[in-house]
Amino acid sequence: MPRRGPPAPDRGRRTAAPDGADAAAPPRIIGGTLRGRKLPFLPDPRTRPMKDRVRETLFDLLGTDVPGTVAIDLFAGSGALGLEALSRGAARAILVERHFPTADRLREAATELDVADRVEVRPGDVLVWARRLPPLPDDKPWLVFVSPPWEMFTSRGADVVALVAALQGAAPPGSTVVVEADTAFDQARLPGTGWTSRALPPAVLHLWRHGG
Repeated sequence: MPRRGPPAPDRGRRTAAPDGADAAAPPRIIGGTLRGRKLPFLPDPRTRPMKDRVRETLFDLLGTDVPGTVAIDLFAGSGALGLEALSRGAARAILVERHFPTADRLREAATELDVADRVEVRPGDVLVWARRLPPLPDDKPWLVFVSPPWEMFTSRGADVVALVAALQGAAPPGSTVVVEADTAFDQARLPGTGWTSRALPPAVLHLWRHGG
């Protein structure tokens, strides 16, 4: 996948922990103004935080796409993606989570990080957005994270793809959509053209940029 120049030398990089350690440890913000801060997170089978090494690579790839955007973290879980984007310069973050106790923890995280004024938590099933998108800010580019439990690409695959298509159709110019899937997912199912991918087995990052 092409980069927009080499990553900055001081971007909060650290040695990635083994996968087991990543899964057990509370997520941390990797870079930006909130670097090193832990997120209030309890391990739960409904929540699969993106591995630190994958998140670090993702934000290296995004680079200057992040500042000034509205980060929309769907299937938010720990909120690590949306809050990481906020730490790295996103103007605000919308975190969508269908598990209500987890949504409550997201509000706690925003308060503990002192960013509650820039975070909106929306409880509910984001897959219904495929039929009708709710009101979303249109004055800034979006940075959309679609990182569902991987089994959804099998059990609800058509709904996930429809959700991505709806977001592409509504996104303001300059927006970026990120889909994190596993290696079993067929990239050809992604809607539209212009996708680029980076494999970090067992994860694969798929990025689409709205050139506008």
